Order: sequence, then structure tokens, then C-alpha cells
Amino acid sequence: NNIPDWLMLTAEGRLQEAYEISQATNTFPEICGRICPQDRLCEGNCVIEQSGHGTVTIGSVEKYITDTAFEEGWVQPIAPKAEREESVGIIGAGPGGLAAADRLRRAGVQVTVYDRYDRGGGLLTYGIPGFKLEKDVVMKRMKQLEDGGVTFVLNCNVGSDISFESIRGKHNAVLIATGVYKSRELPGPDAGKSVRAIDYLTASNRKSFGDDVPEFDSGELNAGGKRVVVIGGGDTAMDCVRTAIRQGATSVKCLYRRDRANMPGSQREVANAEEEGVEFVWLTAPKGFSETGVMAQKMRLGAPDATGRQMPELIEGSDYVEEADLMIKALGFEPEDLPKLWGVDGLEVTRWGTIKADYQTHATSQAGVFAVGDIVRGASLVVWAIRDGREAADAILDYVSAPAAVAAE
Repeated sequence: NNIPDWLMLTAEGRLQEAYEISQATNTFPEICGRICPQDRLCEGNCVIEQSGHGTVTIGSVEKYITDTAFEEGWVQPIAPKAEREESVGIIGAGPGGLAAADRLRRAGVQVTVYDRYDRGGGLLTYGIPGFKLEKDVVMKRMKQLEDGGVTFVLNCNVGSDISFESIRGKHNAVLIATGVYKSRELPGPDAGKSVRAIDYLTASNRKSFGDDVPEFDSGELNAGGKRVVVIGGGDTAMDCVRTAIRQGATSVKCLYRRDRANMPGSQREVANAEEEGVEFVWLTAPKGFSETGVMAQKMRLGAPDATGRQMPELIEGSDYVEEADLMIKALGFEPEDLPKLWGVDGLEVTRWGTIKADYQTHATSQAGVFAVGDIVRGASLVVWAIRDGREAADAILDYVSAPAAVAAE
């Protein structure tokens, strides 16, 4: 992204030009401006920050110029110069799939997006709290895509409601952009004592849409009036603790097995959570669940691993119970076994279960099938999914335009 250029244009008051520069390389700058961890990305590398004068607020500026562009009518509708006969099916309406859909439609390709949820947006809609990403911002982009001719097939589970082969048969090319939704679990029995972060956050976001959410109304996925313990140290854990505060929890604690310096989530999010009343219990790992809370163990940091992070080591005899009424597991996400789930032979995966795809074209082992985002990278950032989607769209355009693809039709 050409950050110095649109910062300069913004400083000069040339906001429309700043928006056009920003939009040229990023399909959804207003979303990235809100949710990207700028403190460890662009702002973290700001030379003014490194000189001790405080960073330029890149994320806020990015958000501002695109919000202004929508208000002023500078955001152009999707209007291809000419329609094409080629058709592309996209599985997953998250940021990677939507970025590809936008780029393909602007080239005139016919695009159909299949998604398991009743609204598009993926984790942008149901996984990220509204206080970080207002849902009308996501829905505005969804409407732009729909008005631009993208067809959405929602409430559609590939493998049960429609087969993968059926989707392949309907389109000249297919893009897999499902993300990763399989929650990591703790070893040992749970006995229903905890809930998954994705379920908790989805219930909260559905409630904000005005949906009927029985699990929220019953209290199962509602932190109001409860002692809450969240297990994990990533951005999803931060979303959970800050959501629990807003729901009126009596106390919120976050258990993480390393210390603050080794936490994978945004340090800015940690600071925000602390200001809002969240208590962080560092160097503490979950062992399991009891009738009254989380069975925890105190840790210490040992020798560094291959990445340079110090490995946590158990302190013998340090077990105790962290009392809780609601325990939320935010331990990260893993890929579902898509070849098995979809009944696809020959779709190669890595040893981590992610789809094996070329890092430039995003082509998989199956002819005409491409893959982007977290289902290739593992759980990663929205900005990477957007870039992957844009790159894959260009590769798909080359593929569907090739004489061999035309001849096959």
C-alpha cells in the first residue's frame, strides 16, 4: 500500500486523490483502518515513532479518507466496461473472497459467492465485535458488490447443501476462500464447562443485528453478571474480553501462558482491555475445567524456541482453580479437513491441513481451482487475505482467458 503518498495527499487536503491512491491497492481500506494491528505493522515501522515523537496515526487516517469518500460520493459503483461470459465460483464471503469478487466483477466476469452464513462478510461480520468494526461498514461493501452484479448464495454449506464438484461444473474457475473456523481445543474432558470464542462472538454480533439468539437470551453465551475467564492471548481473546466487559460481566480475566512481551495479540488491544477493567493473568496455562472454573497452572519462561520466543515451562505444584461462571476458549483456529468434508480427491494439503497453493498465482493442485487467505496461510490478518484475493483474481482472469480454458468449454 502506498501509505506515504496518501498521507501526503491527506495532509494537503486532497482527500479524493488520497482515497483513490488508497483504494488502488486495497479493496477495503475502511475495514483495514479499523481492525488491522497497526501498532505492529505500518505504525510500528513509522520512522517518526522510532525517533521518539509518536507515530503518525496511519489507521485512523486510512479509515477517515474512505469514510469521507463514501459520504462525498467518491466511491464508484462496480460498472464493468463489458460483460464476459466466463464464470467464477467463490467459496467463502470473507475478506479474501470478497476482494477477489470485486476485482473479477470489475473485469466483467460473472461471479457467484457461496457462504455458510446468512450474511456475507465472514469473520468481518460475525467474528469481530461491532465496537471495533461497525457492521454497517461491512454491509455497505456487501451492497456495493450485490449492486455490482455479484450473486450471493447464502446459508449454503459446501459438501451438504451443494457438492464441490457441482460448483466446479457451474463455473470456469473456483476460488476457495473459506478461512479457518475449527477451534483449537484443550486436551482432556470438557463436560460442557466452556464455550468456543467463535460461538460467543457470533452470538453477540447476531444480537447486534437484532436476530433471535436463544443461546444469548438463555445466558449460555452472555457474560452479563458473570465472572468470565478467557483462555488465550491473541486478537480473538482480546475481542472476547472486551465484549464481556460491554455485556456487563462482574469480572473478566484473561489467562495467557507467556508474559506480556511474548503475547501474539496487539499490544494496543491489551492496553485498551486493561483500561476497560480486564485483568491479565500472565504465565498461567489452563489444565482443564472443574465444576467451579478453570484448573490452571503457573508457568515460567525457559529457553527460546525456533522463532526466538521463550518457551513456557510448568512450575510443579503450582496448580490452582481460577473461579469462573463463563469460560471462553480463544486458543486459535485450525483448518477443517476440506478434502474429506467436501469429498474431493486430489486437492493437496500441507502437513498443517491448509490447502497447498502457489504463493503467486494461488493455484492449487486441481486445475482451475485457486485458494487464498487463512485456508492457505493459517490464521492470519485481513490485510493478507485481501491481497491474496486481489492476486488470485488476476491469476484467474489469466486462466479463464487462456485458449486452453476456452477450448475446454
